[in-house]
Amino acid sequence: MSAQGARNRRAAVLERPRLSVVTRLGRPDKSEMLRRATLGLAEERPHFSARRVVTRWQATVLLTSLAVLVTAFVIRPIAMTDIVVAAMSLGFICSFALRGVLALLGRRPEPTVVVRNDQTLPVYSVLVPVYREAGMIGELTRALAALDYPSDKLDVRLVVEEDDSETFAAVFAAGLNAVVVPPGLPRTKPKACNFALQSVWGEFVVVYDAEDRPEPDQLRKAVAAFRANPDVSCLQARLAIDRAPSWISRMFAIDYAVWFRMLLPGLARLHSPIPLGGTSNHFRVKSLVEAGAWDPFNVTEDADLGVRLARLGHRVAILDSATFEEAPEKLGTWLRQRTRWMKGYMQTMLVHSRNPKTVAGEIGAAGSLLIASFLGGAVWSALINPVMWIVCVAAAVLAPDGGGALAWLARVSGFALFVTNILLAGLAAVAGERRRAEAVIVLTYPLYWLLISAATYRALWQLLRNPFHWEKTPHGAEQ
Repeated sequence: MSAQGARNRRAAVLERPRLSVVTRLGRPDKSEMLRRATLGLAEERPHFSARRVVTRWQATVLLTSLAVLVTAFVIRPIAMTDIVVAAMSLGFICSFALRGVLALLGRRPEPTVVVRNDQTLPVYSVLVPVYREAGMIGELTRALAALDYPSDKLDVRLVVEEDDSETFAAVFAAGLNAVVVPPGLPRTKPKACNFALQSVWGEFVVVYDAEDRPEPDQLRKAVAAFRANPDVSCLQARLAIDRAPSWISRMFAIDYAVWFRMLLPGLARLHSPIPLGGTSNHFRVKSLVEAGAWDPFNVTEDADLGVRLARLGHRVAILDSATFEEAPEKLGTWLRQRTRWMKGYMQTMLVHSRNPKTVAGEIGAAGSLLIASFLGGAVWSALINPVMWIVCVAAAVLAPDGGGALAWLARVSGFALFVTNILLAGLAAVAGERRRAEAVIVLTYPLYWLLISAATYRALWQLLRNPFHWEKTPHGAEQ
């Protein structure tokens, strides 16, 4: 498309009356819509809701296991140390070996087509939750206007918090449709999306973040994929980082490349539940509503929804289309975002392990094991990673002569660390673009994983103290 054509298209989209009116939902309906958005899942399907962090039996199992472990250490400290280190090492290696297998399976994307006939396209809703994002509205407007989809069939809704007057003013000035969410706790992205979902009028709906730049034909590809696969209820597009100036942002970019180009497609090849990414999730609206939409009490509502969809018999597939994002450029921004993700993985695992027998019946024993190894393994490996380093270094220092139990511990933990970091570096080198797979980046992966461990311990502390707190990730100049 020529530059002039692109400008004309942008003007056509933004000048349509339907897209130039900022709507407020009427007060009689607003309170009930807010209640449904906040408590709908918790009231109708409490077994799927993270509102209750831990059930009684889960707490009993966790505390009993901890008591048994402590008692065993008191009685047989040396033997238990050997057993625990061996178990941690084996779990460590298995967790990352699974990722290696998934990466091999997921390297070839599924072929996609594009619907070209505008007359056959359905109405497509686009939800973009924006909170304290006034500075991103201009860039967001350009990204939305670049979508190659008939403007009269595009139902774009920016989701704005009522007390975020600065963002609301920027949305109004840009002439974009907005759904205004009344104040209420928890103040989370999934609650805002639940509120807005009740007013969409598309057959399909996609969620984007404020900084997202989807490929222009992504919606057309999604329609084609949905029509070709009537059993598919959700499509996850590939997220990619195209702006990564700092070390932490470059490591994050490799993370994304591994996750969306290799691991999730690998899960799809195995017909396993797929924990969704936080944006570019395309849904059949009917299926999304039937599944209970998003859990406002889960801070990685995307991963949770992917597992829940599978449990309810819905299929999730990968869409071979990219959405470009920015990466956190500062360590503090990255740490807060990664803390939220890891806390959400913990919430998701707690929710979907409340009744293991039921879950196995819904998604199969293999599916249960895969998702436990994938999400649970991510948390487990991050928690034990620094412990393994401490054991390895301490044993090597205390047993420099190479003999005895301490030397054995050093060898076992060191071997586990060596193997897993080789696997991680290999995945990074394969998934990353040539400029991101430089030796210095690959060799610093152990440091990056120690930072992930720090975020995971921070997430565990938040899960105990403030489970529903949503740490907002700033974008653009606010990073």
